[in-house]
Amino acid sequence: MARDSHAAMVALNRFGLGARGGASGDIINAASDPRGFIKADLNRPAGALLEVPGLLPTPALAQAVFEYELEVKQAREAAAKSAPPESEPRRDASLDRAATETSPKELARGAAENANADPTMAALEPTRPNAAKPLPSPQLPLNIVQKTYRAEALARLQRAVIADGGFVERLVVFWSNHFCISANKGQLARMWAGSFEREAIRPHVLGRFGDMLKAVEQHPAMLFFLDNQQSLGPDSRAGQNRKRGLNENLAREIMELHTLGVGGGYSQDDVTSLARIITGWTFAGREGKLGTPGSFAFNANAHEPGAQRLLGKVYEDNGVAQGEAALADLARHPATAKFIASKFARHFVSDDPPQALLARLQDVFRRSDGDLKALATALLDSDEAWQAPPTKLRSPYEFLVAIGRLTARIPDDPSRYLGGLNLLGQPLWSPAGPNGFPDTNAAWAAPEGMKLRLDISSQVASRLGEGIDPRDLLELAAADAASPETRRTIERAESRQQALALLLMSPEFQRR
Repeated sequence: MARDSHAAMVALNRFGLGARGGASGDIINAASDPRGFIKADLNRPAGALLEVPGLLPTPALAQAVFEYELEVKQAREAAAKSAPPESEPRRDASLDRAATETSPKELARGAAENANADPTMAALEPTRPNAAKPLPSPQLPLNIVQKTYRAEALARLQRAVIADGGFVERLVVFWSNHFCISANKGQLARMWAGSFEREAIRPHVLGRFGDMLKAVEQHPAMLFFLDNQQSLGPDSRAGQNRKRGLNENLAREIMELHTLGVGGGYSQDDVTSLARIITGWTFAGREGKLGTPGSFAFNANAHEPGAQRLLGKVYEDNGVAQGEAALADLARHPATAKFIASKFARHFVSDDPPQALLARLQDVFRRSDGDLKALATALLDSDEAWQAPPTKLRSPYEFLVAIGRLTARIPDDPSRYLGGLNLLGQPLWSPAGPNGFPDTNAAWAAPEGMKLRLDISSQVASRLGEGIDPRDLLELAAADAASPETRRTIERAESRQQALALLLMSPEFQRR
């Protein structure tokens, strides 16, 4: 069979995370059978799961946070008793760092702060001529929240860099962003960001959409992120006692962002009905009155009694099953099939995907009862997905991971990646809102963003350039699909470092 390097690049870049360097042979293997190469990723047993020693389940992580918060509280109380009366109580310094380590605000400043906390991150800070050198800051020990977040981040990054095809990891990233939470919500969200993805997303990326939907909406991280633990049925026992009512955050995002989509045929009354239906969906707190701390719990005292009408159907009050039945119907709704198909094609193919492809994906989603492996297979089987020009720009995460793959550098510390993601505007597990990170070219192709990519490419090149021949890397990344212009640009570079930076900024590397 003749080798097709152009189709290999589509397989590796559009559907995967880029070719790996070293002796992987990715570009050769993909060129021999592009579709078979990337489809093989769907058939690896438990290929989406991430089981790494030391990564704990959500309830254990909650217990660790509760114990840490108690220690901090006791330390503050002891300090307040021993401090002179005129002294003001001071915040725990490690908590300050936990709150700012990956804040989406003032990203460049955040990267610089992290660089001070970990010298290895300095390589990702833009070079500023004649800038004053900052005074050395004291090294503060990482608290349990920071340690956990970094361990989860490292496990995810290592998997992405070493994954054979990268398609399943791309699916994980897509669905994790579709059902996003934000680690910036608070300590529990930061502690649970990784376990949420491991427990609610990864087991279902090749399973059924309805199962993923249920796992996501009942996960403590999502309930905490969208405040459903604060939602009380107005006529429930707790609602009557506390004179509080509904919080519609989770119900609204389930319909607008997770299933039906904007314009999906629902009304504000439907949002309110769904909010009533899922009252009582919460997680057990530190005292464990509703179950193991940090686990999903149904609080019957907070649940709105009675039947509810949602999208024209009446759901009888049978406890937690009332909400589960509503989710199952939302997962099967025609508007959900249309919304998911459109978002899926837009992510992988183009900002304006072909209508024939959208119709095919929508039909597969409906006919298969939301089988996500069937949806992914239909995408790979569609000629339109392979023939579309490479107009999509890699997201910051895809860009940084692709660098690690091509240079065959498996990270042993997440700092450079976390700093780079902050700098480029895509802090890990920390979107600015519940709609996740944007998925269009306009979001990532702004001049300032491209300049920051060049800064990072130059810093990577200065660190690795002498030990790598960029011409060899170009063959590993694109083979004979590389354009004559890119080849000439790399050949004419004044140094290996410059050539490597130019390669990392080339269309072959930036576009998919």
